[in-house]
Amino acid sequence: MRYGPWIWGARTDLAAFGGSAALALAVVGLGHASGLSQARLPEWSYIAFILAVDVAHVWATLFRTYFDREEWARRKVLYTGLPIAGYIVFTALHWLSPMAFWRTLAYLAVFHFVRQQVGWVRVYQHRAHPHESHARWGRRFEQGVVYAATCVPLLVWHTTLPRAFNWFVPGDFASMAWLRTYVPALEAAYVALLVVFCTRVAWRLVAKREIALGQFVVIGTTALCWWIGICATDSDLDFTATNVILHGVPYMVLLWHYGRARREERPNALGSRIIGAGVGAFFGTLLAFAFIEEMLWDRLVWHDRAWLFGGSDDDVPLASAWQIVVVPLLALPQVTHYAMDAVLWRRKDRTPALARSLLDSR
Repeated sequence: MRYGPWIWGARTDLAAFGGSAALALAVVGLGHASGLSQARLPEWSYIAFILAVDVAHVWATLFRTYFDREEWARRKVLYTGLPIAGYIVFTALHWLSPMAFWRTLAYLAVFHFVRQQVGWVRVYQHRAHPHESHARWGRRFEQGVVYAATCVPLLVWHTTLPRAFNWFVPGDFASMAWLRTYVPALEAAYVALLVVFCTRVAWRLVAKREIALGQFVVIGTTALCWWIGICATDSDLDFTATNVILHGVPYMVLLWHYGRARREERPNALGSRIIGAGVGAFFGTLLAFAFIEEMLWDRLVWHDRAWLFGGSDDDVPLASAWQIVVVPLLALPQVTHYAMDAVLWRRKDRTPALARSLLDSR
């Protein structure tokens, strides 16, 4: 029986994708058993999921970019120009309308989240069939399943607003209630697509004694977690756990492996020295940046976690003129991460470290 290919190895792949999904679903189950799923997002889950995973994984991009002087010199225009352009665009959006700012940021984030799940499948497909002309229909079908597994729940979300959860702020998604009558048919088509996908996997398992287990776990957990977190329940805790853990944990695993591969080439780079100190130093660095970012958000904008970040819940919010300047600046790490992620992991940009950590079969 053949179970590969794998990205980093069977144990790591299953832990990163299957383990993160199992953790998310365990949180959902415990939340419903304890009644926490019906309440406001608990503060412990804010620390565990938002601070330590969602925000922290954004800063992991530093190990692919700004923590590497040679990489910085290679793409100086991109790494300088993209944040500047992002700040200008989002400052203009906030000046036009705060909701225009949040809505644009939300849809950029959604695109990023959907494309990451498709990206994992594409990596598995490349490992199985390095030549683009091989099994083209099958590759497109599998990617289509991932698009359906993410976009159908998103459509359900848009047709059932308001919900107990938001992407960033209330109202950041545009209501599409007028599409509600079409949702049952789309859901039926989605179920049929999943049946075809599972049948195809079962046929390969029986006829060829092979299963791309890592890829199957990515597609299966994406379908399960997005459906449970968005459609099956209406809970901020459920959505946060299924959305954040499934997205952020594998990305941090990717950057850890990339950093280790890059350390063999550039041991004196800042990122390499941090990686060399161990996984604790790597994650601790991400957590420190995440804490500082969230503290600035809370002290300057939100004022709702004085118990963690200091200050007072009665602090006066920034004047709107200052928010036009400050809010886009605080959002810049996310904007930069979303934009850079679209170009940093392409196969045509095959640096040796990227090849060893992600793309080349072992």
